[in-house]
Amino acid sequence: MERKGTSATRAKNKYNASNYDRLYPYVPKGRKKEYEAAAKKANMSLNEFIIEALEEKVERVQKGEEA
Repeated sequence: MERKGTSATRAKNKYNASNYDRLYPYVPKGRKKEYEAAAKKANMSLNEFIIEALEEKVERVQKGEEA
């Protein structure tokens, strides 16, 4: 049986699978570029930018500031 990827890659994939959930958001065409530009302007990765935005929204909703 042939194994794909190096042992380091397999180890990283195993770690990520056990420590992170995956989200697959779909956005309208063109929006990804806008999000990437905003993240870059904020000196963040797109992933960091999205997580921060989600956390801020969740916090506001939990405080009752938004429905």
